[in-house]
Amino acid sequence: MSDTPKKLSTDAYKGVRDFFPVDMAVQRHIFNIWETTSKKYGYEEYGASVLEPADLYRAKTGEEIINEQTYSFIDRGDREVTLRPEMTPTLARMVAARKRELTFPLRWYSIPNLFRYEQPQRGRVREHWQLNVDIFGVESLAAEIEVISMAYDITRAYGLKDTDFEIRLNSRRLMHYVTADVFNLDEHQSHTISKLIDKKDKVKADWFEAAAMEILGDNTPKFLTLLNSKNFEEFTTNLPQTAEEHKGLSEVRQVIAGLEKLGITNTRFDQTLMRGFDYYTGIVFEVFDLNPANRRAVLGGGRYDDLLSLFGNEKVTAVGFGAGDVTARDLMETYNALPAAPSSADIMICVVGEHNIPYALDVAQKIREKGQRIAVDLSIKKLGDQISHANKRGIPKIIVIGDEEVSTGKLKTKDLKTGEEQELIG
Repeated sequence: MSDTPKKLSTDAYKGVRDFFPVDMAVQRHIFNIWETTSKKYGYEEYGASVLEPADLYRAKTGEEIINEQTYSFIDRGDREVTLRPEMTPTLARMVAARKRELTFPLRWYSIPNLFRYEQPQRGRVREHWQLNVDIFGVESLAAEIEVISMAYDITRAYGLKDTDFEIRLNSRRLMHYVTADVFNLDEHQSHTISKLIDKKDKVKADWFEAAAMEILGDNTPKFLTLLNSKNFEEFTTNLPQTAEEHKGLSEVRQVIAGLEKLGITNTRFDQTLMRGFDYYTGIVFEVFDLNPANRRAVLGGGRYDDLLSLFGNEKVTAVGFGAGDVTARDLMETYNALPAAPSSADIMICVVGEHNIPYALDVAQKIREKGQRIAVDLSIKKLGDQISHANKRGIPKIIVIGDEEVSTGKLKTKDLKTGEEQELIG
């Protein structure tokens, strides 16, 4: 029997990613877009632990999340703990905890890493980072208009034109009216049919119709007519004219009109858009990429006015959305909008002779104090190899330090692209 220890694999855990410098540069670019846009709208950054009690997600996100899609475990104190699969319940807990101390409306954003135990595929991994943007304490549809405008700005900052994507809107209030009032479904049936609607574009038409038939029976053809409506006007003509129905439709109209006043015209009503989480109560939306190579939702959110009541607090209105880093990268890759890898330094100091390293380090420190990024090649390789190294790392300029430079104190920077040399002053 061999005592040779088994070699460890160099592979990352399935469904998570290693970030080498070139990958970090792309992620940092995405984060910069998120942070810049959020701050432009006056949002403040917050954060929290990745660990939460499992009951937080079981109560409002849905039992499916806990049973099938989370990393949950029993800790040493016999508590059921979950690595957060999303940020909104955590945010609601935080706001509920300090509700009387906070000044509303709140405008908060965060970029947490989230964990989902699901089958890895394009656009979906088991750990990802996500921008969360939320506004609390605004009852009017101005909140929806503001956060959708932010989502629009972010998508444009990814490198897309208006014709590349559309903003799809629906109202959970309206769809509740459809299921509960138009088709007289009870709460359980309404919940089931809502989950089914959310799957409509992901399953075969005959399977969808059969599943709807089990719930709606003879009303299925009427239901399918509504869901297959080609536009907003056709959808409305198939609905009974009641005050409650008009409230949901009015919300959709007002949000679309409000966005148009801001110059955002690539919106459309989508009656099949439900968003998966149970806590949405009003307008829901998604930004959808129209490119045939990447036709999918790239971010989404909506209104959730009742989530804080989970903690025994009175209702606080809220609207928010999430945008993931994986889908953002895929989107920019589709449109050839990925950023070029940035150089790690402005100048590389190439050192000829190991005895000249102390002098080179002193020079580097003095230049850094002036705000420039300086790397010193400590390899003592041939000068040509050091210059080649600087080129490969994308560093645009070099300073060569050898015996002559040390004795005279005269240093020059050389532009590796143009060959131009300039004397270094001071």
